[in-house]
Amino acid sequence: MTTWTSLEPASTTVDPGSSTTVRLRLRNTGDVVDEYRFETVGDVAPYVTVEPPAIRLFPGTTGIVELTFAPPRTPDAAAGPHPYGVRVLPTEQHGAATVVEGNVTFTTFVEVRAELVPQTVKGRFRGRPKLAVDNLGNTVLTASIGGGDKSGGGDLSYEIVPSNVQIEPGRAAFVDATLKPRQITWVGQKQERPYELSVRRSGYEPLAVNGTYVQRSLLPFWMMTTLSLLLALTITGLVLWFTYKAPVRTLAQEKLQQAAATALPEEPPEKPKDKPTQEAAPSEEPKASDDGGGGEDKEEEETKEEETQTKQGPLPLTSEDPANLFVQFAQVRLVAGANNCKLVDAYTVGKLDEATEAALTCFQKANDSRYGTMSRLEETDGLGNLGRSTMTALLAAHFVDAKSVPLKEGEESPEVPWVRNILLWGTQVEIDDGDLDITIKSTKANIDYLRKQIHAKDTMTSGITNRIKEYQGLFGAARSGVMDETTLSKTKLGWIKQQNVPGTVTAKDWLPAPMQ
Repeated sequence: MTTWTSLEPASTTVDPGSSTTVRLRLRNTGDVVDEYRFETVGDVAPYVTVEPPAIRLFPGTTGIVELTFAPPRTPDAAAGPHPYGVRVLPTEQHGAATVVEGNVTFTTFVEVRAELVPQTVKGRFRGRPKLAVDNLGNTVLTASIGGGDKSGGGDLSYEIVPSNVQIEPGRAAFVDATLKPRQITWVGQKQERPYELSVRRSGYEPLAVNGTYVQRSLLPFWMMTTLSLLLALTITGLVLWFTYKAPVRTLAQEKLQQAAATALPEEPPEKPKDKPTQEAAPSEEPKASDDGGGGEDKEEEETKEEETQTKQGPLPLTSEDPANLFVQFAQVRLVAGANNCKLVDAYTVGKLDEATEAALTCFQKANDSRYGTMSRLEETDGLGNLGRSTMTALLAAHFVDAKSVPLKEGEESPEVPWVRNILLWGTQVEIDDGDLDITIKSTKANIDYLRKQIHAKDTMTSGITNRIKEYQGLFGAARSGVMDETTLSKTKLGWIKQQNVPGTVTAKDWLPAPMQ
């Protein structure tokens, strides 16, 4: 061996988000001048820089290089000890490479974010909000969830399931809460009852999230007004019924008058001949309506228009839909492989056939299993269907190990069609003609990218930046307008606006044909 090495110190500690330095001493114990290069190995290698990256030593001389550890303040920098190594590669003595081993410990940091979905719930007997808890620290989060009234009056009772959570770093959990008012409001205006759900951790102040429960009255004001009017009309009708006396007219006559009338009958007057009788009068024919008797026809036309509009939607796409561009993208994406699910059997291009449904079902189950309660592709779109959530997750699978997507306004990038398409499916509950034009163009570029490796570039615009901010607002993140790691992780979950709404389509030329 022609090299002597030493780490000073061999073990060190660093806080995520800061840095520390370790010195590596190196001596050339050989008899020739040699140049040495350095490579770091281990799971912390991405966080280590070597300065200088190479040194040249004469025989018997010693050199020093500095190893700087700078782990990020993210869940990826897991708390605890991490062994590492530095491979020393001499240029002249190829077979004399050595590895210096050390240990670095990342300290623990805790960062928790919580959000109510929705923040305001309404009901007469109960409200059911969800609390999303994100563990942004680098250690397992153990916490209990509690609830309370901000007014302190105890107007609400709380049922929280689960009441205790354990969340891995970089993951999230959803807690179901049921709010029940202790007293029912029978009549009157709705009442707003502020409340809070808190995330409680040992040794830390509780993290409180505020919300509002709007309690509606059992009998709305308009119903009470209607009932009052009906009651008044009923009482008035009864009073008139019992107090009204109908006039009595009699046809009885005295016997003398009746006998005289019988003895000398009068001849009935002749009916005038020039005046037609009422029975002979021709009946008036009903007038046709101004719209050509189209009252019923008009209703039928409106019904047909509604049925036509219904056929244009809603989402998700199923096996009953004709072959189309969006199913073709899902097939191309699954052929390339996503979540270890590949489409290997023969399939009909653009059609949700049995082979495509099986691969798509595998993708949805794998996604839900990987991300737990955070991913709900199966619940949102249904197994084997292609909805907004599944489409968002399929598109996001393009970014395999990306920490963030560097996009600058005014610059062109092949990632823009992917980001634009992800955000459209993730934020649009209703797809109109303009949205359809955008997603057709982006989807075709995505298919060309996967099939032919054609990296079509598009320009990053302020509109896309605003759409990113809108998407970040869905899960309570800072509206930075940057496709950072947190935002990308939500897209991979299939996180969409109004998760419980399948989505509708108003675009006229819905379901474009597949590409050739």
